[in-house]
Amino acid sequence: MPAESGRWLLIGGTLLMLVALLLSGIDPYDRATWVLEVAPAAIALPILWSTRKRFPLTPLLYGLVFLHALVLIYGGAYSYARVPLGFEIQAWFDLSRNPYDKIGHFFQGLVPALLAREILIRGCFARGPWMVGFLALCVAMTVSAVYELIEWGVAVVAGGGAVEFLGTQGDPWDAQSDMAFALLGAVVAITAFGRWHDRQIARLSAEAIRYLS
Repeated sequence: MPAESGRWLLIGGTLLMLVALLLSGIDPYDRATWVLEVAPAAIALPILWSTRKRFPLTPLLYGLVFLHALVLIYGGAYSYARVPLGFEIQAWFDLSRNPYDKIGHFFQGLVPALLAREILIRGCFARGPWMVGFLALCVAMTVSAVYELIEWGVAVVAGGGAVEFLGTQGDPWDAQSDMAFALLGAVVAITAFGRWHDRQIARLSAEAIRYLS
């Protein structure tokens, strides 16, 4: 497998994520909410392992994927509106609500944008930084919009039982602000991480060529 650092990140991240899942699932605040919140991380893990040989990701992306997974798992254990770190941030900045869910939505934009960017560049599906960036941004916002639709669907089916999962904390514009934070995450992925990501993609491509030759 090319990219030795990526391999070790995948192994280490998997072990850390499994431990976090175990600990968070022992006594979560609300079991149904925990299942819904950690589901994306649980779904992503087997996909990462099944694609590790034919399409290993850059170390940067592996690291951010597992960081996002830990954010989801931590939020699921308490429900987003009750995460202790969120209360700390709320106190620091004198906010009106626990903002931890916005961290999750920030990563919901950042990670899909980088993943889309990597697939577009390595698969030669788009050329030029502006087109790649635009399409990566579109993918990230689509992911965010679909998640909001899932939340709406859960609310329709579960009614009052979906309050913990939605975590709106009385904010009528929660869905819009969630998508705004996802947009911010996607923009950060494209602008702040772009050059670092490009270097790792180039290195990974060179290693793959040497691996196959």
